[in-house]
Amino acid sequence: MKRLILAALLATGLAGAAHADDALKAAIASPDRTPANVTRDGARHPYETLSFFGIKQDMTVVELVPGGGWYTEILAPYLHDKGTLIAAGESPTSANAGAKRNADQFTAKLAARPVMFGKVQRGVFEPPREYNFAAPNSVDLVVTFRNIHNWTGGGDDKVREIFKSIHTALKPGGIFGVVDHRMPAAKPAVLDSGYLHEAAVIKMIESAGFKLVAKSEINANPKDTADHNKGVWSLPPVLANKDVDREKYMAIGESDRMTLKFVKK
Repeated sequence: MKRLILAALLATGLAGAAHADDALKAAIASPDRTPANVTRDGARHPYETLSFFGIKQDMTVVELVPGGGWYTEILAPYLHDKGTLIAAGESPTSANAGAKRNADQFTAKLAARPVMFGKVQRGVFEPPREYNFAAPNSVDLVVTFRNIHNWTGGGDDKVREIFKSIHTALKPGGIFGVVDHRMPAAKPAVLDSGYLHEAAVIKMIESAGFKLVAKSEINANPKDTADHNKGVWSLPPVLANKDVDREKYMAIGESDRMTLKFVKK
């Protein structure tokens, strides 16, 4: 039944929507999304975030490191008829066992919902081993959600290489949209906390040939002090401390996040 409803949505609601934001609302409201994912909409603000990045239905969009496919479930139907979605992550043929396992899990997710995901293209984004997700100057928008803090662990050279690969894939004037956990500017950086200083992220990305054009407080959470004993993973949805101080962390909610929009110069 859900598949039939989604097929009708793709054939009418999305393809025939007069305005891109109407189509985006329809994709977010799709009953075919995973219920557990829908419960996080209030913390992740998908409509406001993607609208801020300037997404349009006819764009070629790269989603870097889609993980479990939270945003893929929105982007795939939204771009289904007029645009292209490239999910760029680990390779099913990777020599790294963990990377291959993650890729296989994502492959299974896509295969289980051919109506929703049948037109999703795959690309390889496996730092530092391989960057093969799009032809140079071919992409309108690249988005990545809560991944930069993982990349920084590889050192400055690795991060610079990653941002250069994104810059190469984008068309001149293309957009790079970023969401990540934010460390308060007045607090020192804490290694492996999952939090980054917004100013440091901006500096890193601009050094790769981008220009910051806008930032938003869409995903801000002033309750998050960013000083938890297990870093950002103390907060939901991970709750790394399990039942210890669970009520406190649930009351805080998901992390305070920067939302940044860059353009390729």
